[in-house]
Amino acid sequence: MALRSWVLLASAAVVPLMLATACSGSGNAGGPAAPAAAASPGGGIPSGPAPGAQSLSEAGSTLLAPLMNLWVQAYEQQYPDVHITTAPIGSGKGIAAASAGKVDIGASDAFLSSGQTVQDPRLLNIPLAVSAQQVIYNLPGVPNLKLSGRVLAEMYQGAITKWNDPRIQALNQGARLSPTPVVPVHRSDHSGDTFLFTSYLSAHDIVWSKSTSYGTSVAWPAPIAGAPTATSNSGMVQVCKATRGCVAYIGIDYSQGATADGLETAMLQNALNQWVQPTPASIDTAVGTFVSSTPPDETISMINGPASGGYPIVNYEYAIVSTTQPTPAKARDIKAFLHWAITAPAAASRLSQVQFQPLPKPIVSLSDAQIAKIG
Repeated sequence: MALRSWVLLASAAVVPLMLATACSGSGNAGGPAAPAAAASPGGGIPSGPAPGAQSLSEAGSTLLAPLMNLWVQAYEQQYPDVHITTAPIGSGKGIAAASAGKVDIGASDAFLSSGQTVQDPRLLNIPLAVSAQQVIYNLPGVPNLKLSGRVLAEMYQGAITKWNDPRIQALNQGARLSPTPVVPVHRSDHSGDTFLFTSYLSAHDIVWSKSTSYGTSVAWPAPIAGAPTATSNSGMVQVCKATRGCVAYIGIDYSQGATADGLETAMLQNALNQWVQPTPASIDTAVGTFVSSTPPDETISMINGPASGGYPIVNYEYAIVSTTQPTPAKARDIKAFLHWAITAPAAASRLSQVQFQPLPKPIVSLSDAQIAKIG
């Protein structure tokens, strides 16, 4: 079947399509210049937080959590009067908390759905960094296995139950695979990681697309309904470590911990049938093709992109923020922090500590244009 990519533009419904155009160069250099922040209800971008003691709250994505903690530590050091609390509770809960006004900033690996924006049109999703997702497995001594989206879908459908299944062996000629049972692990919460993973499966397997589809939470196929679950990226690593034969999906910033725990990372098949590991180069290559098609509201899926050598599961990490804040000081503090996160001189070094990539420059401009709307 033809492989598909998903792009959500503005408030349109998500539809499968092939991306026919691409911009040249890597994600950090390519693409046309995006519009700078213009006049808006929020009154532009402040140079720093409001004077005096200030506080902010953030909650959401466990994938973004390690980077958010680095940001908070550095920001509070630079601005000692500002205190920021964080809570890695998952993307779905982070979006809900931001919509309900329980936190100032929600964090999500998944962009807002059209239904969420209709329900609460005040919400913005603002990219802060580029991330990726990897597939890990627990088969000691069997590194760099190739796992296609179709094979992964069949594992999670319960159709492939042993690691020496002919469908896995066909992708990995020469690999010594044992009859170890396949144990698919998934997130039990509303998770942006689940959104990314199931989007990839949907792009590669028509059966999965029609029966299960994608989302922050899905109706997992009955054969794995009782399989091990976790509610965070670190939980996925721990469950997989404890379960021989496990296959699981995690954010790339948890890769070092997974490797230290003896887990392997799979090579994934991209839209050009190339086998790719998640590296800074393959992630930047994938994101670069989406720069010119990122809309002003920055709502876009970058799964299964068309770039040669591009990694197939990449995403923007989003801040979910309301345009309407209770006080001018609160609006100023949110805008100052988000702008600092994507433009501070040491931003790239903090990103590299957790295997994230910086936003391409045109996307920084689009994010600043959205940040300026907060008021």
